[in-house]
Amino acid sequence: MSVDQNLKENILKANISLHKYEANYYELIHPEIYNEPEQKRLISELKKANVLISSSSDNLRMALDFGAGTGNITGKLLRMGYNVTAVDLSLEMCTILEKKYADYVKEKKLIVKNCAVEDLVFSENTFDLITCYSVLHHLPDYVKAVRGLSVFLKKGGVMYIDHEISPFYWEREPKTVANLFKFVYLHLSPTFNSLYFRLKGLKLPPLDYNLSDYWYAKKHPLNHKKLKNLFQQQGYQQYNRQDYHLRRGLFLNPLFRFYVYFCRPETSLWLAKK
Repeated sequence: MSVDQNLKENILKANISLHKYEANYYELIHPEIYNEPEQKRLISELKKANVLISSSSDNLRMALDFGAGTGNITGKLLRMGYNVTAVDLSLEMCTILEKKYADYVKEKKLIVKNCAVEDLVFSENTFDLITCYSVLHHLPDYVKAVRGLSVFLKKGGVMYIDHEISPFYWEREPKTVANLFKFVYLHLSPTFNSLYFRLKGLKLPPLDYNLSDYWYAKKHPLNHKKLKNLFQQQGYQQYNRQDYHLRRGLFLNPLFRFYVYFCRPETSLWLAKK
């Protein structure tokens, strides 16, 4: 997973530029995240992660939400009772997040940091839970980033990595009918979403995700074996990848049930206990 320095800088610049534009519209233009079933799944999985933690007997637990965006995970963690440090590369995203949860900021239950993963400075063993939702595919070196974040995680704490493409995303399905449903579902969902945007009166120019979503590509997909090796090397007690089917719109695509039945899941979640 070697990436030269120029490419790393270009990936970072692409993310800063894209999310500067997206920030005010982010929750509108990502129905694959903000549909009701996905939001319910997220709450359920975060509760599972919370139960898995054995790093502290204190009632007040510390969480780091890395790549927090406008606060999709941050808000859920705050409502679960965590003290949260939310980090994002986008100043615009951080500004929105800080305003959205201003009461928690005033109560010093939320700290918002605008910086890259390389610039994070915390003491070792600070956090009970570290979350990264829809983040790793944006990072020039996601393995190095997770390794760095791991230093800040307490023994008995949990690393939560979610909304990344599964190993099956770019693979052909074993059966022809499954490939057909996969192709139609994955290509029809953006059409439904575009119709929704038009109904909302949201006019967006074409957005170029080629560099910003660097590891979300057939040429260089995110490598889950590297993550597994990292957890092994770091001596994690347990690490499990769960694959799931992602509903990609606010409204149910009629093909979704067939897609789930015939096709392997295209999205992955890691729960790793240190």
